[in-house]
Amino acid sequence: MKAIISTLSLLVILGAGYLFFQINSSVPANLINTLDKPLELPKALNSLGTVPFETTTPPNIVIIMADDLGWNDVGYHGSDIHTPNLDMLAKNGVELNRFYAHPTCSPTRSSLMTGKSPVRLGVLAPLSKLNPKGLPIEEVTLAERLREQGYQTALVGKWHLGGRNAAYTPNSRGFDYFYGNLMGGIGYWDHVHGGGYDLQRNGQVVREEGYITHLTTKDAVKVIKNRDKERPLFLFASFNAPHIPNEAPEGSVNRYQHIDNKNRRIHAAMVSEFDKGVGKIVSTLKSENILENTLIWFMSDNGGLIPKSQLVNYLPDWTMEMITEKVIGQDVEMTSRFLDFARIQLTQGASVNTPLQGGKTSLWEGGMRVPSIVYWKGRLQPSRNEQMIAVQDVLPTLLSLTGNNDAARWADGRSVWPALLNNEALPLNPVVTVSGPGQPNFSVIMYPWKLVKGSNSSVSLYNIEADPTENYELSQDYPVITKQLQGYLDSFPKGSSVSVPYQNTVNDSDYFGGVEDRKPWAETVKFDD
Repeated sequence: MKAIISTLSLLVILGAGYLFFQINSSVPANLINTLDKPLELPKALNSLGTVPFETTTPPNIVIIMADDLGWNDVGYHGSDIHTPNLDMLAKNGVELNRFYAHPTCSPTRSSLMTGKSPVRLGVLAPLSKLNPKGLPIEEVTLAERLREQGYQTALVGKWHLGGRNAAYTPNSRGFDYFYGNLMGGIGYWDHVHGGGYDLQRNGQVVREEGYITHLTTKDAVKVIKNRDKERPLFLFASFNAPHIPNEAPEGSVNRYQHIDNKNRRIHAAMVSEFDKGVGKIVSTLKSENILENTLIWFMSDNGGLIPKSQLVNYLPDWTMEMITEKVIGQDVEMTSRFLDFARIQLTQGASVNTPLQGGKTSLWEGGMRVPSIVYWKGRLQPSRNEQMIAVQDVLPTLLSLTGNNDAARWADGRSVWPALLNNEALPLNPVVTVSGPGQPNFSVIMYPWKLVKGSNSSVSLYNIEADPTENYELSQDYPVITKQLQGYLDSFPKGSSVSVPYQNTVNDSDYFGGVEDRKPWAETVKFDD
C-alpha cells in the first residue's frame, strides 16, 4: 500500500510527463514529413574549421550570467517581470532565440570555462560543498586562455566549480581577481551556504552586510573602474539571482503586489534587482568610454526552477523518502533535514518557462533552452538569431575575437561569430548534455533533433524545431535517426564523475542560507604541499 501511495503522490507532484516519455497517439503531419535518413555529423572536433577575425584591438569581454532564470522571466519574452535593461540589450543586440545551456549550474559553468561538454569533463551535476574536486585540473579555462592573450581577468559572484582545494578555486584557474562565493546558492542577506559563510575576496573571508545582488553589482562596477586601462578586460559577472532562497528587498517586492503567488512575487523582485545590476554594469562601461569596445554576453546557467505540487509539504517522511529515491534513481538512507531540503526544491521555485516544458534539472526544453543576448554597440547589428547556439560555443567564439582559433582542435563547441555578425548559417554541431543529480539521464541535440536516453535505457526522440513543446515522441517514426543519435551518444567520451557519493550530500545537505554551524568556506580550503 505504501508503494502505491508514494507512486500516486509522485505522479501528482511531478506530473506523468516527467517520468514517462509521451507516446504519440496521433502525430501531426508536419512532424513526419522529413525523410528518415542519416544525419551528417562532424567526423572530429576540428572538422568545423576556423573563423578568421580581423581586429587591431581585442575587445573587452563581459559575461553576465543569471542563476536559474526562466524562459518567461524576462520582459522581452512577454513576462510580467520588468527587465528594462535586458530588454534594451535584446532590442539593440543579437537575441539568441535558441541558446542552450545544461540543466544544472556546475555542468553549464564547466562548459563555459572549457568549450567542452560537461559529460566529457565528468561534471554531471551541481557540485556539493563536500566535493574535494571540481573542474578537472588538466583543463585550461577561458580565463587562463584570455590571460595568455594579455587580458586582465576578474570573476565577481558565484563560482561553483570546486572550492575545497585551492587548486580548483578561481584564483588558481586563471582569474586575477575573485570576489564572491565558492559553493552553490547562498542566502541573499546572510551569505551562508550549507552552514558555512561563503563570501570572500581572493581567498580571504569578507564580512559584508548587504543584499548579495547589490554587492555583486558594486564589485563588478569597481572592477571596471579600477581596471588597467592599457589592457583588455575579461569580467565574468556571475550573479546568484534568482536562485532560491526567495529573498528580495521589501520595496522591490511591493512593486509586484499584483502577483498573487508570494514566491513568484519575490522571485520577480529578485529578477528586477538583477536587471538593475545589469543596467549599472552597462552604464559604467558607457561612463568609462569603453562600451563600444566591449562585447557583452548575457545568459542564464540553466532553465528556471519551477514549482511542483504543494502536496509534498503534507506528506510524511516515509513517502517523501520513496519519492526522492525514485527521482534520484538511487537507494540512499534519507535524513529528515535532507527531506526538508527536497521539499524546498520541489515547492519554492517560482520561475516560469512557458511555453517550454519542464525546468531546471530536466532534459526538457525548459531546463536547457535559456534567455541569451550578445551585445556589442556599433559592431553587432540588432537582430534575432534562430540558429542553435550552445554554451560550449562561447569559449571558441570569444577566443576567435582575439585571433586565436586553437579551440577548433579540442573544443566540442565552435566559433559562432559569423552567425552573430552576419547571420551566416552555421554547420550542424552536436551538443551532449546530462541531467542530475542522482542516476544521470543523457541527451544529444543535433538540431532540430533531440534524443534523450534515460538511466533506465529508455530512448525518446523529438523534433524541437517543429515541436518546441515536445508533445510528440518520434523514435518509432524515425528509427534511422534514432539509432544514429543513440550510437553517437553511447560512444561519446564520458569523463569520470567528479561528484562525491550522493549519500554524502544527503548526510550534509547544501542548504541555501541559514545558521552558520562551521567555519567560513574560505577558511576550509586546503593547500597541497
